[in-house]
Amino acid sequence: MLASAPRSPSPPGAPEGVSPSAGDAADQVLPAGSGLEAALADRPPNAFTRFCALLARTCMWISIVGLVCLIAAVAYQVFGRHVLNRTPTWAESISLLLVLYVTMLGAAVGVRDAGHIGFEVLIEALPPKGQRALLIFIHLLVMVFGALMAWFCTVLAESVSTYRVPTLGISEAWKYVPAIIAGVLITLFSIEHIVAIVRRQKVVPAWR
Repeated sequence: MLASAPRSPSPPGAPEGVSPSAGDAADQVLPAGSGLEAALADRPPNAFTRFCALLARTCMWISIVGLVCLIAAVAYQVFGRHVLNRTPTWAESISLLLVLYVTMLGAAVGVRDAGHIGFEVLIEALPPKGQRALLIFIHLLVMVFGALMAWFCTVLAESVSTYRVPTLGISEAWKYVPAIIAGVLITLFSIEHIVAIVRRQKVVPAWR
């Protein structure tokens, strides 16, 4: 049995027991991660939101595994240099490559979970409708940035695909793959935020 939602408090000056209208309550709805305290509509997440949450959690686990491998590679490099007196030539190259994957995937998840630094002075100074409009505009800019990053990094990857990393024997294009993936994810997560704002839903962070 579903429990009934608690009744919203009456606005100042309204008769006791009279709740705000649905339109007034909707105007107070803002997405999570913006630093704004607002009541959010209690709606079940749609398929696209669940898909984005799964992508974000997968990226987080890949980043964790990559970070562990990065620590192991750096530790082995230090051990080989100072103990074995034989520096492994591949350790530094694989470490730099792992840094790219860990940071780019983490940055993409940070866009979805609102983990990046933001300035909210202007947003908090606007009325609710203005806040939603500005947030949509911000996510549109981030979406365009992600799409452009994915596109131009793809062009760069194609231009260096015939070159090889000497110590690893793999194509130089692999250095641009993390940025391509991150650009696609940033685009998807920005669209998710825009849809959530329009539908007056909350984007729950992937780590919760």
